[in-house]
Amino acid sequence: MALCRLLLKQPDILLLDEPTNHLDAESIAWLERHLQQYAGTIIAVTHDRYFLDNVAGWILELDRGEGIPWKGNYSSWLEQKRQRLAQEEKSESQRQKTLQRELEWINMTPKGRHAKAKSRINSYEQLLSQGGREQQKDVKLFFPPGPRLGDIVIEAKSVKKSYGDRLLYDDLNFELPPGGVIGVIGPNGAGKTTLFRMITGEESPDSGEIRVGDTVKMGFVDQMRSELDGSKTVWEQISGGNDMLKLGERQINSRAYVSWFNFNGSDQQKKIGDLSGGERNRVNLAMMVKSASNLILLDEPTNDLDVNTMRALEEALDSFAGSAVVISHDRWFLDRICTHILAFEGESQVVWFDGNYSEYEEDKRKRLGAEADRPHRIVYRSLTRD
Repeated sequence: MALCRLLLKQPDILLLDEPTNHLDAESIAWLERHLQQYAGTIIAVTHDRYFLDNVAGWILELDRGEGIPWKGNYSSWLEQKRQRLAQEEKSESQRQKTLQRELEWINMTPKGRHAKAKSRINSYEQLLSQGGREQQKDVKLFFPPGPRLGDIVIEAKSVKKSYGDRLLYDDLNFELPPGGVIGVIGPNGAGKTTLFRMITGEESPDSGEIRVGDTVKMGFVDQMRSELDGSKTVWEQISGGNDMLKLGERQINSRAYVSWFNFNGSDQQKKIGDLSGGERNRVNLAMMVKSASNLILLDEPTNDLDVNTMRALEEALDSFAGSAVVISHDRWFLDRICTHILAFEGESQVVWFDGNYSEYEEDKRKRLGAEADRPHRIVYRSLTRD
């Protein structure tokens, strides 16, 4: 509502702080088109990389107390940043490698991105056999592998779910393969979090079946929230008071591990009870990562993360020897990690798509035409009882 009121005023200068947070993909696409035609000046603080790619003409990077202007959008900033790092940071080659991997992904053709995503499934056994060793060497953050997955990870067959007289979805069907990553998208209130609750067993379908494989060891952020102790510090909560933590086959200094989630220096001594919502989410994520699961459920994991942490999370998921289901409105994140999309499109319909987010959007435009780009208020079919 605040964003709508601001846009209607048409000021000469728009100041936007994380304008895409809590907007669904259709609304974000509309906002981007509107701002591309906006006659005034726009200054936006955002971690939404597609938004930066589609709207920004300049990037102002805040780095170690300095403001560094870059002409161009996010993709061009990445290339300029990589060149700058190559000149000044020989000792920080890891940062260069991380940027280079994202640039390589940007420069891939859509067919190449699809093939890279699918290679996760084909190379599941190889990822598992590595036991996290290679990714431990190459990335800042990694998920230690859990037990070997069997043929069945998650199967949904003819699932029907309603609340009161609202039918959330009817005849929901999908199958998550070992090594697969599902991106779950759709408007708020469509039933995405309800799907998570049915996967974890907190709720049951009205009819149909959701089957979780016998070999699955599930990790999800919600399960960690009840374990938070407001009297403990961030470091105590995450580390359990231990100086070293075991992640897979590797021993990690606990303070270094906590820093992976952007808690550095005195931030590690903050009390859990004093944290913001975003900081608590990072604590939950840190606790979940070290649980050595083979199926990870993430609900809006990139909210309140800086770009470097988001990039590290993407690379960790890309090399994770397991499967994941991710609810997210972050289109860049979905494009980089997903092998499949589960889209809640309204009218109680859910579409299962084999491919990443951009491929799904292209397919949706073919199916729906101009309607695909128009924001819609979520509509539920009325529940009819026999």
